[in-house]
Amino acid sequence: MAEPDGTRTASRFLRTTGQHAVIEPDTFTEGGFVLSIGGAEQSHVDLADPADIFYEYLRRIGHVVDLAAPWGEPITALHLGAGALTLARYIQATRPGSVQYAVELERELLDFVLQQLPMPQGTRLHTVIGDARESLATLPAELRFDVVILDIFSGPNAPEHIACTGFYQEAAARLTPRGVLIVNVGDEPGLTLVRSQVTAMRRAMTDVAAFAETGMFAGRYPGNIILAGTQSAWPDAWTAALTARGPHPAKVLAGVELDVLSD
Repeated sequence: MAEPDGTRTASRFLRTTGQHAVIEPDTFTEGGFVLSIGGAEQSHVDLADPADIFYEYLRRIGHVVDLAAPWGEPITALHLGAGALTLARYIQATRPGSVQYAVELERELLDFVLQQLPMPQGTRLHTVIGDARESLATLPAELRFDVVILDIFSGPNAPEHIACTGFYQEAAARLTPRGVLIVNVGDEPGLTLVRSQVTAMRRAMTDVAAFAETGMFAGRYPGNIILAGTQSAWPDAWTAALTARGPHPAKVLAGVELDVLSD
């Protein structure tokens, strides 16, 4: 697969949504590229250093992945919502030999990203085109994942068949005993979607924590909150580690502290 042209902008029409996807060089980062869809920035990739994640919410997800297994150990990962495969690249860079699956509704988007921004050599990535919930059910029955990452929600109009306890129960059934379910929730002031998803995940997982920029929990402005579901009690050491790693200022709500975000 050819190397990307660091000076050229490429675009592709997405038939499912009727929008255009554009990949263009990041003028501030050598080896960096930005994926935009419908004129809105969606993903950032640093081909020169895939372990360096630009967007804060994706860095927070990466820090949760770091805790899912001993550092550097290969894992199995499922990405529901592929984007520019930023996190798949991060896992390959930090945990070589990992086996990963990426589910994306837009065939043209996945083909476009892989053509313009090739994955690192040696990446074991299986791609699936389809709806996240439907694709989860069609994966080989024996497959289990150390991390399942859902990065689909943006704003209050989340797909109802995914933003529910039933889906989270199906995702939890795909986890290894140590597995973690990680959900990025993009929400508006008031955090209506975050609250509903905390409640839904608590019904499916043994424990749930929320991780974000400290001010996000006040619910005064839009942004992203990362929810992490575990199959045993949330470790206090994880709260300390995530708070220390940032991006700063960072806050983790777990246990009774998370009750403020429950419906």
